[in-house]
Amino acid sequence: MIRDLLEGNKRFVDTVFERERDYFAELSKAQHPTVLWIGCSDSRVPVNTITQTRPGEIFVHRNVANIVAGADWNLSAVLEFSINHLNIPDIVICGHYGCGGIQALDAASEHDQYVPIWLNSAREAAHRVDARLAAEGRQLDADARLRLIVEENVSLQLEHLLAYPFVARAADAGKLAVHGWVYDMESGRIQVQRSRPRRPTE
Repeated sequence: MIRDLLEGNKRFVDTVFERERDYFAELSKAQHPTVLWIGCSDSRVPVNTITQTRPGEIFVHRNVANIVAGADWNLSAVLEFSINHLNIPDIVICGHYGCGGIQALDAASEHDQYVPIWLNSAREAAHRVDARLAAEGRQLDADARLRLIVEENVSLQLEHLLAYPFVARAADAGKLAVHGWVYDMESGRIQVQRSRPRRPTE
């Protein structure tokens, strides 16, 4: 596989890069993305492919289950850089159905040490869904329940995102909009889960 990656890079240089040399030359000078994408690390959710965007258009942070954790210094730096230096006006948190991280909320491997700790920031999504189903007297099959948890997790992570004081200030000032999306691997479509658009400044 490693050899395939290097061969793929050669094909990229000989075709795409050569054809768009001027575009990549401009990219080498500076980046001006207009969206920060916080998504899952899942290899089946390639950001530029499913949104049909070009290099330089989306600033990307990915982790297991598209989590926004307050103690994640990596994400904190990404957010700070995005808002304070790149002046990105839109943040998208994108989950996806069939997420292994969400499935692991119910059945974490006994061999895992770090995954269960990381998923603590998503457990509230499962609790909310289960409480709602119990209150409504509904029972769903496992797949349907997990789909609801994926959706609820996106909403939960938006709450975590807006708990960052500098993110909330940017949103309140009308400089930032936040969006929650879910990607369906079976249809290839993105559905809007929640959105907080930019408020016009006075």
